[in-house]
Amino acid sequence: MEIRTTTEQDFDVFVDTVHTAFARFPETPAEGGGGLWWSALEMDRGVLALADGRPVGTAAAYSFELTLPGEVVVPAAGITSVGVLPSHRRRGVLSAMMRHQLAELRARGEFLSVLLASEATIYGRFGYGPATYTGQLTVARHHQAALAAPRAQAPADTGSVEVLKRDECGDLLEDVYDRYRRAQPGALSRPHRWWALRAGQPPITAAPRYIAVHRDADGTPDGYASYSLGEPGTLAVDETIATDDAVFTALARFVLGHDLVKSVVFKHVPPWHPLRWQLADFRASEARDDDWLWVRLLDVPRALTARGWFTDGELVLDVTDPFLAERARHLLTVRDGKAECVPTDRTPDLSLDIRDLGSLYLGGTTPSTLVRAGHIHAHHPEAAAVADALFRGDREPHCLHWF
Repeated sequence: MEIRTTTEQDFDVFVDTVHTAFARFPETPAEGGGGLWWSALEMDRGVLALADGRPVGTAAAYSFELTLPGEVVVPAAGITSVGVLPSHRRRGVLSAMMRHQLAELRARGEFLSVLLASEATIYGRFGYGPATYTGQLTVARHHQAALAAPRAQAPADTGSVEVLKRDECGDLLEDVYDRYRRAQPGALSRPHRWWALRAGQPPITAAPRYIAVHRDADGTPDGYASYSLGEPGTLAVDETIATDDAVFTALARFVLGHDLVKSVVFKHVPPWHPLRWQLADFRASEARDDDWLWVRLLDVPRALTARGWFTDGELVLDVTDPFLAERARHLLTVRDGKAECVPTDRTPDLSLDIRDLGSLYLGGTTPSTLVRAGHIHAHHPEAAAVADALFRGDREPHCLHWF
């Protein structure tokens, strides 16, 4: 079997192979070109597996930026299009591609990779751990589904909401999303070429959508909700992007007030979001939570010193990486928001797998949770509490970008 990096000449073969792996057929290109998820592929970052000269597996990576705790923005490889033909599964093809890809990422000097897991049982063995979570909130729209008046004083919304069609928005969505993602831990960038090619899911794609645009008192756009009427009487909100809670509330109030709608489905609402608590009837909604962004650390010291920290302290972490057959012990010391991570032979406070460190990295999973789950071994009673305080972020991480 041969594993190699792809070139532009491999584009058609790559796309055909990944579709075959998932038993899908390519969609029809949108009028004017673009609008297809694979149009944003970076072919110098693809991996192709060949058996007897025939392509049997694919993997790829996008060049993203990831926002870390402390509003630190760093490069991150977004792993995508991972598939193996049904005729060649259980033969080590996937493991060989993952090993090749991780080596390539390290050779490029990258220290983080992320992905969206099609199946939760696959990617842990390659060192990825779930690090952000997202939810779907379905609100039955009746007289009690309106937002209740706040019991405590809240900032008044002095802005306005207008409705535009997707094609009328120009660069507006791109600009608002970019401001949002730079302040939101766990959020990924959406490169300009994604918007230009309409590569992705609504509202990036060319699919028709209405966009509720929120503008502040000065008329500057600071939030939007992308929506359409799907099943009979169901208004589906693809995503709600807002620079603060007041803007989100104004957009939620707008879509919940839409006429001739029986229910509103808010996709990609963070599990910790206060929207459910803002409803006059708490039981007017049904929530479903899922994992979303999975994180893999390729260079532990670089990754830990890159993010912001909010509590002083130190931990000795004994980290194993079974897939790459690596093990190292690190002394993590945090002072005044900055971290130092150096090799040590001190007794560890925590022993953990690289996948668990990925889950902790953005602050969305507490170390004590994984200690209680039997994933992490705490070597003394205070270790988990110290780690909880240290890894806590400034905000809960959230990602809604699909790739």
